[in-house]
Amino acid sequence: MRLLIPISLTLLLTACAQQAELEPDLATAVDVRSVTQPALLSQVSYSSLLPLAAAVPESASQRINYGTGALQYGQLFLPANGSNTPAPLLVFVHGGCWLNAYDITHSQAFSYALAQRGYAVWSIEYRRTGDDGGGWPGSYQDILQALRYIPYLPRKQLDLSRVVLAGHSAGGHLALLAASEVTMTPALKGVIGLAAITDVKRYSQGDNSCQKATQGFFAGDLQSQAEAYQQANPVEQPLPKTTLLLHGSADSIVPIEQASDSGLPMLLVPDAGHFDWIHPQSAAYNQFLLSLNELISP
Repeated sequence: MRLLIPISLTLLLTACAQQAELEPDLATAVDVRSVTQPALLSQVSYSSLLPLAAAVPESASQRINYGTGALQYGQLFLPANGSNTPAPLLVFVHGGCWLNAYDITHSQAFSYALAQRGYAVWSIEYRRTGDDGGGWPGSYQDILQALRYIPYLPRKQLDLSRVVLAGHSAGGHLALLAASEVTMTPALKGVIGLAAITDVKRYSQGDNSCQKATQGFFAGDLQSQAEAYQQANPVEQPLPKTTLLLHGSADSIVPIEQASDSGLPMLLVPDAGHFDWIHPQSAAYNQFLLSLNELISP
């Protein structure tokens, strides 16, 4: 395991200043910044993501079906900078305890902010617990299908030699798992787990609401569904060497041990909460940007 703590405040402030210049529409629409320098947020709530998502223009993304089911689609965000240069691609899997109560909507501001930064984003919706065919293995099969659809996206606008896969929380679990199996040409530049669930066996033994949802995802507990838990456990799979876990020290939903005990490279952001990673005005989001830039650089 490689543990790097803490991150550089100077780098964070630099990234935040750049973000403020490149993302005025989103920030102004929800009145979350001052005329001068916005403060870096920490420990944001799930509810704070929703007005940001509501401010994202409908025209900011294109809905593309990767399968025939109603929930088998992705949202493709492209940079609106008028450049003819193909954009590097982030493939993103949203979280939400694998439950159908939490859909792609809450992550839209995250994807839009990245597009403002010059990235293309293929944000994947998928069947979840409570949906017909959702849970294990249906949810995971949707992620694999969406990844295999990438060559059919508008290729002239995408640099498919620079692709990074990332996921948040339960979406991080699915992204890590997919990275252990899917074969892409060229290969992924990296995989990033944002507050990711890396050990579903251990996670299922916890007592918060998301941990309790693990049994619903697998349609049973660890004892009754032992084979499924093993097949779906990222820490028991051969993950790419370019895998990186980003975690917050104040995460109350996914314990820090999911990163620190995984044996995978990780970065810890002090005082960052669970939802900070997908809030464009947070310190954790800025650390994600720095890590993404490093992975995706030519």
